[in-house]
Amino acid sequence: MKTNPGRFFEDYSVGQVIRHAVPRTLSGGERALYHALYPARGAVYSSDEFARVCGLPQSPLDDLIVFHTVFGKTVPDISLNAVANLGYAEGRFLAPVYPGDTLQSQSEVIGLKQNSNGKSGVVYVRTTGVNQRGEAVLEYVRWVMVRKRDMSAPAPETVLPDLAKVVAPADLVVPGGLTFDGYDFELAGEPYRLGDYAVGEVIEHVDGVTVEEAEHMLATRLWQNTAKVHFDATNRADGRRLIYGGHVISLARALSFNGLANAQMIVAINGGAHANPCFAGMTVRAWSEVLDKVETGVPGVGAIRLRLVATSGTGTALRDADGKYAPEVLLDLDYWALMPV
Repeated sequence: MKTNPGRFFEDYSVGQVIRHAVPRTLSGGERALYHALYPARGAVYSSDEFARVCGLPQSPLDDLIVFHTVFGKTVPDISLNAVANLGYAEGRFLAPVYPGDTLQSQSEVIGLKQNSNGKSGVVYVRTTGVNQRGEAVLEYVRWVMVRKRDMSAPAPETVLPDLAKVVAPADLVVPGGLTFDGYDFELAGEPYRLGDYAVGEVIEHVDGVTVEEAEHMLATRLWQNTAKVHFDATNRADGRRLIYGGHVISLARALSFNGLANAQMIVAINGGAHANPCFAGMTVRAWSEVLDKVETGVPGVGAIRLRLVATSGTGTALRDADGKYAPEVLLDLDYWALMPV
């Protein structure tokens, strides 16, 4: 048998290292498609000249292009037989990626827990994306629910990794040369600096995007995300394709431009949960809460910690009376972004 049915839960073991196939060279084409799929308008990622004024050699590729590319490489080995991707932690963007760079991925299994129904289990992996020079550009932990092939296969010993709730400010990596000394707020789209935001402030981002099946399918192909639940409608009992969680992340991040235009570069993902499934036809809206803000070791460059919530409803309700995510909440993402002080 030469075809690959993908790994099932019982095929994983703690300490297992998986080198993912097919490196990918990125170009301006990925940027153009990304900006066509999502209303992304961050100035550093849109303009070479703006990026040069900020001390970079040219405009890097959007942070989430890097995330989706590194993530997509892992799917055939980690989540081809996934029920759902569940969450993220300890994510750090370690170096900018520019057109012409080639990325590849490697993952280590760091945790396993079989579900009580015996039909699936949760696999925890730490993934690292590296460029053609072997330099790490991104690392993160994610956990995913994976089907079992053999329901009678014995459950592995439960190992749950001890994950940090937040990436420490001292561990945030500011790209070399980055400066906001000559930052043009008018060209960036908004006048607000780090000091204009207050911890606890909630920003409703006003706009919404209705998810189309065609756009979602283009996104899963663009990022080479081959998880069956995203492209094969027969893989779910309800006959519906599950919208790739990264598609929701990028939609919400792009929507957050309205109110957070100067949160230019994501440098860390502290945690995240795909709280409820998203399907074509839903309208995604977003709101953000300011959780923290700090100055980095680079003068004039600050970091703002944000909770980004994507919702299929309206308002800013996160949880219900029982403490569970409200049914309209699609995404709860905690991240650090760089912003002029």
